[in-house]
Amino acid sequence: MSSEINFSHKSVLLDECIEALDIKPDGVYVDGTAGGGGHSFEIAKRLGEKGRLIAIDQDADAIKAASERLACYGEKVTVVRDNFSNLADVCRRLGIEKIDGLLLDLGVSSYQLDTAERGFSYMADAPLDMRMDKRSELDARKVVNEYSESEIKRIIYEYGEDRFAGKIAAKIVSARAESPINTTGELVQIVRCAIPAAMREGGSHPAKRTFQAIRIEVNKELNVIAPALQAAVELTGGGGRLAIITFHSLEDRIVKQEFVKYSKGCTCPKDFPVCVCGNKPKVKIITHKPILPSREELEENSRSHSAKLRVAEKI
Repeated sequence: MSSEINFSHKSVLLDECIEALDIKPDGVYVDGTAGGGGHSFEIAKRLGEKGRLIAIDQDADAIKAASERLACYGEKVTVVRDNFSNLADVCRRLGIEKIDGLLLDLGVSSYQLDTAERGFSYMADAPLDMRMDKRSELDARKVVNEYSESEIKRIIYEYGEDRFAGKIAAKIVSARAESPINTTGELVQIVRCAIPAAMREGGSHPAKRTFQAIRIEVNKELNVIAPALQAAVELTGGGGRLAIITFHSLEDRIVKQEFVKYSKGCTCPKDFPVCVCGNKPKVKIITHKPILPSREELEENSRSHSAKLRVAEKI
């Protein structure tokens, strides 16, 4: 199966993202989560001869797919394998001092979920992995088999927001004492046994929250958002846009808080009579409420259901 087919899923909130970026034909844009190049393709399509797009992704499969899909734009597009948290370093290496917009589509991609051997999905039995970047030493198997019970409980509670985190962590530690937990199927069964039968009926899959939590830990997904936004705010020129898609409340909360922080400027305590920090607002929030998928998109693309788009403009 070709990478083009693997990455055939329609990009989430595509039209809304393109409109939000307010693309200038001669601008420099960064797609920090290129995936299969869906958003990148539409950005590049709107660039003139002097325009430039930097498409970044840490997943080797995504880099291959995006490179193939964007090849028709030639030197206008540069594809880079890296984590978007290294945005400043990537731009420095490429000699870019200012950008006109950044797009981030956070979380796991449909391709990663649908490729069973990557170990992201609780719907197929595969080796425990969940690495977005296969160069990373930390994988899901290591988290499940080597983290302490208290660490596993914390991860599932904080990143999975699962009230049964303690029971699940205890079951994992008990099971691995008998033999290592090597596959997604084994982990699913352990989680299923840890959750009361009455709570397993209906609703979402019982292992959904645990898999989300372990995936976030493996890829340090929440740790990289704030540094990336800080770099983007510094790099983006006046009038440039930051468009960020999130898929769960933990991501969305960070993006919202960072946008508010950069829009307020002054960080002095409220009881100070005058500002002494000297900080000025750096962005204007465009979306005080996030943009949600249309009814048509929700019907066409199941992955879009929890998507939220927040946009800020550099002052």
